[in-house]
Amino acid sequence: MSSRRLITASERSKLDPFVVATGDASPRDQRDLMERPFFSLAKTRRTAPILYEAGDVRVEVYAVPEHGMATIWDADVLIWAASQIVEAENLGFKTSRFLRFTPYQLLTSIGRQTGARDYKLLKGALARLQSTVIRTTIRNGEHWRRHQFSWINEWEECTTRDGRVEGMEFVLPDWFYRGVIDRSLVLAIDPAYFRLTGGIERWLYRVARKHAGRQPKGWLFEIAHLHEKSGSLVRVSDFALQIRRIAARQPLPGYSLRIEWQGRREL
Repeated sequence: MSSRRLITASERSKLDPFVVATGDASPRDQRDLMERPFFSLAKTRRTAPILYEAGDVRVEVYAVPEHGMATIWDADVLIWAASQIVEAENLGFKTSRFLRFTPYQLLTSIGRQTGARDYKLLKGALARLQSTVIRTTIRNGEHWRRHQFSWINEWEECTTRDGRVEGMEFVLPDWFYRGVIDRSLVLAIDPAYFRLTGGIERWLYRVARKHAGRQPKGWLFEIAHLHEKSGSLVRVSDFALQIRRIAARQPLPGYSLRIEWQGRREL
């Protein structure tokens, strides 16, 4: 444990904190996270790993039983961080992987309430983001094949003597930070995304935004392929049923969904 503390202390001491001055920033998502299965889509605790492979891309996500895997709702923290970093860079401010902020700023930006329960849920999200381990070949460099990291290297709650939370800070992994400051790897998303309540519909919006973008003719996916990309633990038949229900409700901001059949293939 002592060596772990020495490592994290030295990392923070080498980084200048990026102090988030306001909560105002257009929401932006990181392309790699929108396209691949990095998060649990269920609200129940998931410990089963995600193992995904397509061509030379491999994604492995591992959870610890104590906290479970980071969920797609926990990913709102990363979307918020990406949004703040891009906004600050656009304004010419210096940023870093070491963010300092108030929980109020984060929660209001992602459409959450700011009561005691919401602060507790935020801390649970940060614990899952830190304990979830990712191994991936995405954006691998010339001399190495696989990168391993957690969504948050460390986080800390700054409290007063009477227990009131004054602020928070966390350190993002280099893999994620580099994927944000490279503007070609970031996409603006609709603020209404945060109001989507279902895990699969949230994931489906991110897939639509990444692949269909603003193309008039949209994008076509086979349901079985979508199921594989999602990392969902439900059976393909149950997944297909959920997709049909979402298509019937049309909840995705900016996109319409349609089910088509080509023979026995559902698209």
